[in-house]
Amino acid sequence: MIRRSILIGVLAVAALGTVAGPAAAKSTDVIRTGSCTGASDWKLKLSRDDGRIETEFEVDQNRNGQAWKVKLIHNGTVVWKGWRTTKAPSGSFEVRKLLPNFSGTDNIVARAKNPATGEVCRGTARI
Repeated sequence: MIRRSILIGVLAVAALGTVAGPAAAKSTDVIRTGSCTGASDWKLKLSRDDGRIETEFEVDQNRNGQAWKVKLIHNGTVVWKGWRTTKAPSGSFEVRKLLPNFSGTDNIVARAKNPATGEVCRGTARI
């Protein structure tokens, strides 16, 4: 059910993107999605932005008020860690950070853990 909702949402955004233009994902964006160890899903999007990497990590749990411990790792170094809480209306959270764009390929790992349930979400992407 979650995957179907995500697919419908992606198709709706894609349809709007053809009308709205810049709101759609750029062809150079890297987008990865996957399932967590429980019922949640994650999405990691990397975009080039003025010599930096815009990093967006989203976890969709479909439950509001759940606290998650989140960590972003850039080329093996923890560059951000903190807490996020799922919020209405979708029961999800998002972390957005601008990271430096090093020469060569950059490897970004995003990890989130819900201590109350033990569920873990882990996504990786390269740009």
